[in-house]
Amino acid sequence: MILPIVAYGDPVLRKVGKEITADYPKLDELINNMWETMYNAHGVGLAAPQIGLPIRLFLVDTTPFSDDEELTEKEQKALSGFKKVFINAKIAEETGDEWDFNEGCLSIPDVREDVKRKPEITINYFDENFQERTETYDGLLARVIQHEYDHIQGVLFTDKLSSLKKRLLKSRLDKISKGKINVDYKMRFPQIKKAR
Repeated sequence: MILPIVAYGDPVLRKVGKEITADYPKLDELINNMWETMYNAHGVGLAAPQIGLPIRLFLVDTTPFSDDEELTEKEQKALSGFKKVFINAKIAEETGDEWDFNEGCLSIPDVREDVKRKPEITINYFDENFQERTETYDGLLARVIQHEYDHIQGVLFTDKLSSLKKRLLKSRLDKISKGKINVDYKMRFPQIKKAR
């Protein structure tokens, strides 16, 4: 089932997600609905707060990035078919020199900005079968995971922008929260109480 994506300005996007257990109600159904919602919106990641649930769950499928001709063959291979569910994730370490990359977010449609992030992360998490994992990622994979991880920490990519950029974006962000934007996927706007 395709769920509405929560728009910028909704308080749920500012909550630090709560950990869940393997007996979380209808977890498999929730994960399937999140995949369907993400693909419908042409995203590469989706976090539970973006569908209104303040829990530590996000998923990532970087396959759409794998045909970017500017990437090396190694990077394309790493991104191709990378599809994972992250539950109760904790980034243990971020290393390397920060680099800029243009990011967007399904909760903040039509806004893209360069964001600085460290290139390598080590993350502890549970997969959808509640198997505990610790893995290290770099490059675009790390970045997509960091972006989604921020969501379960109550952080948006716009928080990482300079104060000047934030001021310049303020009126656009206000319009998004009021639903004054055209999107081709179902959204829920904080200042309009029904999904469009």
